[in-house]
Amino acid sequence: MAQTFDLVIRGATVVNHDGKIVRDIAVSGGRIAALGDLREASAPEIIEADGLHILPGVMDTQVHFREPGLEHKENLETGSRAAVAGGVTAVFEMPNTKPLTTSAEMLADKVGRARHRMFCDFAFFVGGTRENVTDIPRLEKLEGSAGIKVFMGSSTGDLLVDDEVSLDKIIATISRRASFHAEDEARLKSRMHLRRKGDPSSHPEWRDPEAALIATKKLVDLAEKHGKRVHVLHISTAEEMEFLKDHKQYATVEVTPHHLTLEAPDCYERLGAYVQMNPPVRDARHRSAIWAALQSGVVDVLGSDHAPHTREEKDHVYPDTHSGMTGVQTLVPIMLDHVNAGRLSLQRFVDLTSHGPQRLFGIRGKGRIAVGYDADLTVIDLKRTETITNRWIESLAGWTPYDGVKVKGWPVGTFVRGRKVMWEGEIIGPAHGEPVAFLEGYAG
Repeated sequence: MAQTFDLVIRGATVVNHDGKIVRDIAVSGGRIAALGDLREASAPEIIEADGLHILPGVMDTQVHFREPGLEHKENLETGSRAAVAGGVTAVFEMPNTKPLTTSAEMLADKVGRARHRMFCDFAFFVGGTRENVTDIPRLEKLEGSAGIKVFMGSSTGDLLVDDEVSLDKIIATISRRASFHAEDEARLKSRMHLRRKGDPSSHPEWRDPEAALIATKKLVDLAEKHGKRVHVLHISTAEEMEFLKDHKQYATVEVTPHHLTLEAPDCYERLGAYVQMNPPVRDARHRSAIWAALQSGVVDVLGSDHAPHTREEKDHVYPDTHSGMTGVQTLVPIMLDHVNAGRLSLQRFVDLTSHGPQRLFGIRGKGRIAVGYDADLTVIDLKRTETITNRWIESLAGWTPYDGVKVKGWPVGTFVRGRKVMWEGEIIGPAHGEPVAFLEGYAG
């Protein structure tokens, strides 16, 4: 007798830990129930996916969805719409909201806002501060907690921890892997005079490679001192990569699509403050070094650092312009274009966006296509050519630095725990997002 499932997807090339193989996928109760030749299986919905590739659900472990307090830029619903429109099935969201996410109460508030309102699954970082150090062991273990995030250099929000004593206390206290924005605040302050009014291309001169390297070295020294795991976000310099390749025992490395794709000075000439980020997009030497580190395995994960601002905020005169750009929706197509250009393999992309996040953060039941795992699936057409446009962007901000960019490789479907939430550009509700569960901490 033929087996019956909730959903069967047939004929796609499944890209996974065991290679690229044409196989069918069956889903029951939100989880993968069978893999292989399922031509005899029955289901209420059967999708013929010949010619498409299916990846384990792409996870973006660095986004800023701005809620609460900054909803004029983005909110949890619109940010999650952008995620699933781009093939992303789960996000880790940052704590620099208003009020800041630094307490159990604020974390619970965010989880409550997100549950069944976000279209993708989610976890929220809790900001590590001088004031909540003693609470960190509890904050790391709460439902929906992605762990601790620390800003060593000032960026959007008020979460700065710029003294080594406080940083030492935070790192000594963590048990899970904690994530860090590593720029040295003292150096940033001393170089503010290098910002040229009306010239965003001076942004990487102000926030120079040395500011990043000083902070990254300090962070890794403390991690090694205490034997704790740290995750260095959005690495932007050749010097950091050269240092980090010899310090991988405790430190993991994230890079972003914009640091892999955009290049100074051209990007500032074309886009002005719309490409202004912290840390900045730099010149060809740094971009080449980031690619080399990705190809050699120094890099562990990709994160978009989706950090939307309104056009009005971007149209101020530099340096009064806001740092940040949209990115969660364009992560998959921009990186698939790099795959098609031969800069990385599709399996390496899966490692950076599915296996890697699962491995680094100890995510339960996600990160691979295997029986018993959540049926989080990113369906892509590697051969499709599309042009990214502002009109396509679901973010409340409504713009992308890649407006008008032609790419080869496109997300055509997004499944979150077996539910089809996007197909051929249409977002399908209602939203059913749930907190991501972790091996360390809340298990769900």
